[in-house]
Amino acid sequence: MKKLFMPYNKGSFQLKNHVVMAPMTRSRAINNLPNELMATYYKQRSGAGLIVTEGTSPSPEGLGYPRIPGIFSDAQIDGWKLVTEAVHEGGAKIFLQLMHTGRIAHSSNLPDGYQVVGLSDVKAAGEIYTDTGMEQYSAPVALDEQAIARVIEDHVKAAKNAIAAGFDGVELHGAHGYLLEQSLNPKVNNRSDNYGGSIENRIHLTVEIAAQIIAAIGADKVGLRISPFLTSNDMPSYDELEVHQTYLRLAEEINRLGIAYLHISNNPGIPEKTHLGIRNAFANTIIYCNGFTAETAEDKLQEGSADLVAFGRSFLANPDFMRRIEKNAPLIELDYNTLYTPGEAGYTDYPILDVSHII
Repeated sequence: MKKLFMPYNKGSFQLKNHVVMAPMTRSRAINNLPNELMATYYKQRSGAGLIVTEGTSPSPEGLGYPRIPGIFSDAQIDGWKLVTEAVHEGGAKIFLQLMHTGRIAHSSNLPDGYQVVGLSDVKAAGEIYTDTGMEQYSAPVALDEQAIARVIEDHVKAAKNAIAAGFDGVELHGAHGYLLEQSLNPKVNNRSDNYGGSIENRIHLTVEIAAQIIAAIGADKVGLRISPFLTSNDMPSYDELEVHQTYLRLAEEINRLGIAYLHISNNPGIPEKTHLGIRNAFANTIIYCNGFTAETAEDKLQEGSADLVAFGRSFLANPDFMRRIEKNAPLIELDYNTLYTPGEAGYTDYPILDVSHII
């Protein structure tokens, strides 16, 4: 049997297979509330061993995109319970991805009374989707140390709320240009206090949030996603050696904390020495994501550089992705026009494979 389909067991991290459904924003949370439609969507995809949810804000100020869910209210906890119950019925584990968008936001996507914030007041270049069209990113207000303390507290409370909602754990979104990655990048983070300047200071926010969440819910219920050398969402590139050292120090500190997994958003810009350095620095589960086919994922698992492999777009258009790759059946193409539109279209209406004629 291929490794993809075999159970995965490492410490307390036990999954029915080696496949992860990657976190993907879908913008179906009307009024930022998880709902029955979302429960249907996730249950359809519970063939994965582990599902990581779409980015979910720990606070109102982190809701940088339209209709993304939160985990800071009782109503949101109740809504997420529908999702976790449905996924567990399907035999999968599910982690909630905590995503504070930071400066990658527009003020019209936030609730009244909240503003776009960042580690600094450096405005992102580019545009973001709003329900009235594409808009330039809003200029962020720099968080002072009191506000950073509140951000940390928000993440801890959100993690506790996630466990109350039935999640098996939480994944910190330290990738793709959002708040935690903003703290790592010296061209975005121009602070001169304990959260800026040196590598130790720039990893401080991520490590502190992880440590405090661990104290609240346990290390075996915490993961971290990173995207070394990725420049999406206006993450400026900086010195290659400094990037390498930043992520190695982060991996070392996260390893010391004993979190369940490190989730690497793969890209061609990551040097082999960084891949190897992270693998050597981090003892627990490593998940790789981005651009894998069933064949290349199996190769990655067999060579041992990854413990699990995550699929994104494949799961969007193929709720029965595991069955399709098991049967070598063709995959359905994704409809990009309905990625972020509200409703069932392009969300829960993709067809399920008819296996009655397949041997």
